[in-house]
Amino acid sequence: MATLQAARAKTLGLPMASAKSWGLNRAIYYAAAKRGFKSGKGPAKPKKYTASFGEFHLGDDKAYKVTAAGTALFTIGGELQRPEDFRRQIEQRFAGTFKDAWAEALRIVGVFSKPVLESQQQFYMQVYRPRRDVLAAKWTEAAAKTSQKI
Repeated sequence: MATLQAARAKTLGLPMASAKSWGLNRAIYYAAAKRGFKSGKGPAKPKKYTASFGEFHLGDDKAYKVTAAGTALFTIGGELQRPEDFRRQIEQRFAGTFKDAWAEALRIVGVFSKPVLESQQQFYMQVYRPRRDVLAAKWTEAAAKTSQKI
């Protein structure tokens, strides 16, 4: 989810750091949605960034963002999703094959129209859902083969 969401954000014009933050944020958000959200009192604002805290819309999809050192980063539960978090939590799982997976994700996302990419539901139904199991298996196998060579 994180890789395809980051590719979606990059294709729709976000800079790479923001796109990676978006991808990780959406993966966390949808994992929480699957488990069932715990009720809260609205979005938690990271204390250091309350002045720049606000909503961000990527098409009809919404997340909360802050601006850190001039870069839009996304936040959930008061925690920032930084590019280095994406590298640690997502890229490292690919065991050196992330560049290939990223290129593939950009190719996949690139064939869809802007309205599909801007729609949360259409992105899920047309881009992510039909490919998630195949891509997960393919990317896991590629990472495993690379790990065995090391």
